[in-house]
Amino acid sequence: MKLRLSLLLLAGLLAGCGSMYYATMEKMGIHKRDIMVDRVKAARDSQEDAKQQFLTTMEQFRSVVHFEGGELQKSYDRLSATLQESEAKANEVSRRIRAVEHVSEALFKEWREEIKQYDSDALRRSSQRQYDTTRQRYTELMAAMKKAEARLEPALIPLRDQVLFLKHNLNAAAIAGLKNEVVMVESNVDVLVRSIEQAIAQADAFIASLEAQ
Repeated sequence: MKLRLSLLLLAGLLAGCGSMYYATMEKMGIHKRDIMVDRVKAARDSQEDAKQQFLTTMEQFRSVVHFEGGELQKSYDRLSATLQESEAKANEVSRRIRAVEHVSEALFKEWREEIKQYDSDALRRSSQRQYDTTRQRYTELMAAMKKAEARLEPALIPLRDQVLFLKHNLNAAAIAGLKNEVVMVESNVDVLVRSIEQAIAQADAFIASLEAQ
């Protein structure tokens, strides 16, 4: 048990060293394929978290825009805090996608090199077909994830503007002037949510295809 914990700590220290990290993990019986599946799941989950956070932010925005009295400062503070959380979730999505790309590049490179080692033409062709299919599914997954990632910043920009505007205009008249902005903000968040849901579906399909092999 102590040895495994020590190896896990060492693997954590080597995580930024690429090949050294993967070599250490393989000695522990954890292969690049396993790491890729785990990272795809983590990226999928981070996108779901981001989706839920943006929906929460949208609700906070609506509550402030339709404010009709009471402590406006508290309403602003809640919206500002929610925006910050949304930005953190967006950054986490990007970080998780980069992690998937990192291990996937190493896995596919290793796979390509090992295909050349077959003596059997039939086995080599079978492995090549499996590689091509998995690579295509991975390419589709990354396209969906990056499409969703690209929607994060456009959804954040108008929210940042409105939070800043509220900061400078903490009064009911200013809030009334924001009501026309709700449609634009909602539209951006709706597009983001649809993109994330498509990316999550692609991730689920990709994970299922790998686990079925």
